[in-house]
Amino acid sequence: MAAALEKYIGRYFKGNERLSKQKLVGSIKKDFPDWSDNTINMYLSRLKKKGVIHSPSRGIYELDRHASFQPNISTTLKRIFNKIKREFPYIAFCVWDTVWLHDFMRHQPFKHYIVLEVEKDACESVFGYLSETMKNIFLNPDEELFDRYINNLDGVVIVKNMVSEAPLIEEQKVIIPSLEKLLVDMLIDTALFSAQQSEKEFIMRSVVEKYTLNELKMRRYAIRRNRAREINELINIGLAK
Repeated sequence: MAAALEKYIGRYFKGNERLSKQKLVGSIKKDFPDWSDNTINMYLSRLKKKGVIHSPSRGIYELDRHASFQPNISTTLKRIFNKIKREFPYIAFCVWDTVWLHDFMRHQPFKHYIVLEVEKDACESVFGYLSETMKNIFLNPDEELFDRYINNLDGVVIVKNMVSEAPLIEEQKVIIPSLEKLLVDMLIDTALFSAQQSEKEFIMRSVVEKYTLNELKMRRYAIRRNRAREINELINIGLAK
């Protein structure tokens, strides 16, 4: 039965990028009048798991035409991740590279940084451990530190506190931030994301064109970081034609 719905699903979205759940269910019932609401919900859930449809926010559906975020995870990132995982097996942390945002920008920054976000209680311990064998590593740098030192160095590693319940994903057995998290952080961590500040709107439009975003996840994280209004404005800009 779910296969039968999959055959029809594209027709329901003809002329519409998005449909409310009410409108989508109404269209389905015209073709499958014997199906109950529970049956339709079950089949819609299966199609979501298969990646046929996507629910960017509560009560809204769209065909999932975009790719999922799968950035290049360098050998250096993997090495740092595995090193921390072995030494601190029970802490929450993630690694990423600011170069991942360069693909969405008009003007390419000359530098990029490796970032290691660690749960607050373990952040100094991880920093101390890495400092034994690595150079150009900084702990929770502020704007002044960026201006005086970091911007003049290559191969910089930044260790910073990770916000609790931050949205993370796993790629190639490495824990990284979700794209939703990076977009919210871009609005807040202006020293780390200084190169992106003049291109925030362009970045958002570029992301929406290429990838599937979970708006609900992004809004929840933005609320945790007290940036709900700003992220709503950025989402609306990204979706505007």
